[in-house]
Amino acid sequence: MGLRQIGDSLWLAEGDIVDFFSFPYPTRMLIARLADNALWIWSPVKLSTDLRAEVDALGRVAHLVSPNKLHHLYLCEWKEAYPDAKLWGPLSTIKRRPKLAFEPPLQDISPPEWDGDIDQAWFRGSFMMDEIVFFHRPSGVVIFADLIEAFSDEFLCAHWNWWRRWLARLDGITLASPHAPLEWRLSFLDRGPARAARDKILGWPVKQAVVAHGEWPCANAREFVRGALAWVGPERA
Repeated sequence: MGLRQIGDSLWLAEGDIVDFFSFPYPTRMLIARLADNALWIWSPVKLSTDLRAEVDALGRVAHLVSPNKLHHLYLCEWKEAYPDAKLWGPLSTIKRRPKLAFEPPLQDISPPEWDGDIDQAWFRGSFMMDEIVFFHRPSGVVIFADLIEAFSDEFLCAHWNWWRRWLARLDGITLASPHAPLEWRLSFLDRGPARAARDKILGWPVKQAVVAHGEWPCANAREFVRGALAWVGPERA
């Protein structure tokens, strides 16, 4: 499947299904064209010849972005294809890929390279993993990697056997009950930073929410996000 435009200067591409500890996971990436016409690539998927041609037709690849330490599989091949592109990620990603030359770690404030186009919130407080959530201002799209997973019954029936489907329901990562995986939620021993990030996210003028793994709603994106992140605690008054 090729690039699909989903917002103002924002495109989506579906990647291959990858093995994650024996669980089949789909991959998905987003491309934003920034105000300076540079391309910002979020969670790059496997770079095929056809995909590269479509990307090159959009403009100059300037930024390759990993939102968390799990979304790093294809950074090397994209960096080889686009050697002038800058690599970005939280410190957890940078430690995961020590042989790659990253820019300073992403945190709660967008770097100058994209602060006019994309806002971000650093979701942290877990001893397991953190994640940078992004908000594409021109299109009103908020972007989640693993912080919200929402697998449809169709995908699970096609790719996960019965006990994996049972685990998906137990883990709270189905479209009927979208969340971060239960084990990740339980690892947030300090939920103060997570609540601050959640409140920042809910303060954005969200029109659409995109997730890396699963389905996202065509309507009521804010309530989708609010419900999926309610586990962190009460919202700020």
